[in-house]
Amino acid sequence: MTFNFTIPTPGEALAVEFDPGETVIFVGANGGGKTRLTVHIENDLQDAAHRVSAHRALLMNPEVQKISERQALSGLRFGYTGDASNDATVRHRHGHRWGNKNATHLLNDFDYLIQALFADQSNTSLKAYHRHKPGADESEDSFEITKFDKLLEIWNRLLPHRQLHISGDNITVSAGGVGGTYPASDMSDGERAIFYMIGQALVAAEGTVLIVDEPELHVHRSIMAKLWDEIEATRGDCGFIYITHDLDFAAARSAKKYVIRDFSPQPHWVIEEIPDNTGFPEELVTLILGSRRPILFVEGTHDSLDYAIYRACYPGWTVVPKSSCSEVIHSVVSMRANSSLTRITCSGIVDGDDYSDEDIAYFEGLGIKIIPVSEIENLIALPVVCSAIAESDGFTGADLQKKLDDVSDGIFGLLDSDENIDKVVARHCQRRIDRMLKQLDFSGSTSSEELIRDYNARTANLDITGIVETRTREIKAAIEQKDLAALLRYYDNKRGITATLASVLKGTRRENFESWVIRVLAANSSSGIANAVKSILPVIEPR
Repeated sequence: MTFNFTIPTPGEALAVEFDPGETVIFVGANGGGKTRLTVHIENDLQDAAHRVSAHRALLMNPEVQKISERQALSGLRFGYTGDASNDATVRHRHGHRWGNKNATHLLNDFDYLIQALFADQSNTSLKAYHRHKPGADESEDSFEITKFDKLLEIWNRLLPHRQLHISGDNITVSAGGVGGTYPASDMSDGERAIFYMIGQALVAAEGTVLIVDEPELHVHRSIMAKLWDEIEATRGDCGFIYITHDLDFAAARSAKKYVIRDFSPQPHWVIEEIPDNTGFPEELVTLILGSRRPILFVEGTHDSLDYAIYRACYPGWTVVPKSSCSEVIHSVVSMRANSSLTRITCSGIVDGDDYSDEDIAYFEGLGIKIIPVSEIENLIALPVVCSAIAESDGFTGADLQKKLDDVSDGIFGLLDSDENIDKVVARHCQRRIDRMLKQLDFSGSTSSEELIRDYNARTANLDITGIVETRTREIKAAIEQKDLAALLRYYDNKRGITATLASVLKGTRRENFESWVIRVLAANSSSGIANAVKSILPVIEPR
């Protein structure tokens, strides 16, 4: 069995084909026609589809009146339980399940789901009784577990700290002996969402395509991947279609992936498949093709101070952190090489690690800017930013100047010996050597003798002694002249500098200070502190 559906586009319709056990993901921005696409796919697949909309009610009532399994499944799949003369079919779905508003109706089928699970438990238990009652054929030794049992197995692997207790007509929850037992109706949003999604998959008809709009809704990121791994593994006879704007979720799953670029009410969609061979990591490809804003590649990580600074100072860009300068360069070059595919502009920004004029010109040609300090954290130590922080706490006049002087004295005090200065110089030289070696290309060397000659010739120009002397002289001059801006161009000690700022400006620890700066920048990218940082960073125009 193969699942097939088509999607209207401005040109030839997009045909999508996949087998049971496979997954298809559509990624799109808000307002991109994602929900209407789920409606279209459901209608195209007819009774082979079971759609769970993003607009879903998660009110859980385990004590709901119990009905037959046939009625419960009909209610769940079509919104209509049927009657003696009229069985429920897919033709009832539009009016009953979706209230004649397929894209916007609030899906309220939790009661039917609970009823279907209890009915399955009752019928399965009855079968087991008939197999084992006195006088039954004892050669019949098959054993069938209930859907509730399967749900419990998955639940316990995902939430071992929460135990479900399922009786013949009720469900309760306990928290591992702490806090007693409470009704399932009092579950958290996340717990109810997990129960609901597992249950929906378990009671889906064999050979069904489960279409899930916003599968990430109410589910904590820490168990998101595990939840859908478990569900997909349990229902290998089904296909799965996810419609999402959660790029991390989309990137993490093994699936055929598509980006919804545009939507017209005619209806038709502009959709592109995400290729596997663009030269990007899969997560980055998904992010790029799913974004409508230009991409800014920066050094750092998602939870770093760097990321918070760049997001606040470049609000019109999608900021993508990379682990190193070389990765920023690779990403910018690769994306611009694939500009016809992505149709998204990009640029990069890297730390100012004493690049030569030739290096700066090279970076500019690639579309990469260099900040005026050794590391992004050093920006916070510049007087204009320190002033904004101190002023936000009410310091003015002489008191403000005293704060700035204390910051300067504290940072210069970190380099109070030739030994400490030499450590900075040594780190700088290591980076210069590493950078030069990474740029060497010996592909033209055809023999070991030629390789040795080429290596010696190309490394001879790197005057380490001269670099040591120049950098030592520059650092000492900045210290003697009390030129903090000059020192911050050379000095790479983010922990020491940030700890000094934390102590002088806020009277706190480094970790607390960084968290405070991140919160301030995230809450108000137009604050005086953010504007002070923006005044120092380079202007980057999309191109």
